[in-house]
Amino acid sequence: MTAPIYPKPLPTRAIDRRVGIPGWWITVFLFWLGWIFMYADRTVLNPVMKDIQTEFGLSATQLGLVSSSFFLSYAVLQIPAGVLGDRIGRKKVLVPGFVLFGVLTAVTGVVRSYWELLLARIGTGAAEGTYYGPQFGISAEQIPAAHRSLGMALINSGMAFGIALGLMASSWVAHTLELGWRTPFYFMAVPTIVTGLLIAWLIKENPRRPGALAEAHTRSFTSLLRNRNLLVTYVMVFCSLFGFFMILTWLPYYLQTERGIPVKEIGNVSSLVAWVSIPGGLLFARISDKLGRRKPLVFVLVPIAVASLISIAWLQDVNQVIVAICVYGFFGKLALDPVLIATVADNAPEARYGTAYGIYNFVGMCSSIVAPTIAGFVSDATGSLAANFYISAAVLAFGMACMALLRERPGARA
Repeated sequence: MTAPIYPKPLPTRAIDRRVGIPGWWITVFLFWLGWIFMYADRTVLNPVMKDIQTEFGLSATQLGLVSSSFFLSYAVLQIPAGVLGDRIGRKKVLVPGFVLFGVLTAVTGVVRSYWELLLARIGTGAAEGTYYGPQFGISAEQIPAAHRSLGMALINSGMAFGIALGLMASSWVAHTLELGWRTPFYFMAVPTIVTGLLIAWLIKENPRRPGALAEAHTRSFTSLLRNRNLLVTYVMVFCSLFGFFMILTWLPYYLQTERGIPVKEIGNVSSLVAWVSIPGGLLFARISDKLGRRKPLVFVLVPIAVASLISIAWLQDVNQVIVAICVYGFFGKLALDPVLIATVADNAPEARYGTAYGIYNFVGMCSSIVAPTIAGFVSDATGSLAANFYISAAVLAFGMACMALLRERPGARA
């Protein structure tokens, strides 16, 4: 009797082609979309700051507090959201918060006083605070290690698209179409809510492997802070985000009030930081993956970013200032981010990814709390925002000095 003949199994590559695109590509795309609307919401405020200042009769310091209050509540939620996501499931934390932030973006457009505006931005910041740790926790699990920096850079590029979208749409809707400063918030709310629902429907979170929850309890919170490589990475992200959020908050105002750029051009010029960061982030992430190391790129990117920050304030010709803005975009925070995010994944246990990224973003967001208000205070005290670019350059240089303590092995997780 002859043995039954079964068809040979298809090779793995053939199976992958027949099933369709890899699941992690879908994850990358939707989280990229999520970052677009996260950052569009943050920057939609900036081109209309002068309008808000006029309507409510605010000082520069009070204007800075609007942004700082948002980032305070955003930062406070980082670690709890990361820890909770590791324990109960990251989507269960991420999705409700994302939809709520879309709703509160619309609420921002209906406020009638400065204090209502503050409360609306505090609530929006808290809702957005559920995104970072759970999102990068899911991403770090699903993106293959060989493509980790590139995958993170693709997700991260959504921040750049979002910055550009927020700045350009806000300026266009409020000033070119003359619909007022409130309308851009309504404009952003609907696609934000739709994106949250798509994440809930299409992204499949990896099932917890046996023993993962026990490992998450065993690996204590403080053990992440005792990890030298994670600790210096956290310092670096604080220093990087300090200058970035000073620019994100105040660059449109600075270009309008101190560089004389027409109000209708402010959104386009300010958005250059975001547009040029996209090829920069993808290029340096790919180089990082090829090298299997993160540290060398830090020591290339940061000095150039420092020089560009100084140049924005020091150069007198407006066209040269615009070139300096582009240089900062290509080599600055948005290009550095994927390298630092991959460094966290290289050095944190998988079961604690959500917590590790929650700490990472909490530390970074602490700088976003203080930077806008400090910049507003310096502007009130000196009559100019220029000194803030020098301060930001010095803070960034300090972060680079700390990264000298990073220890990594080529092509290996620490």
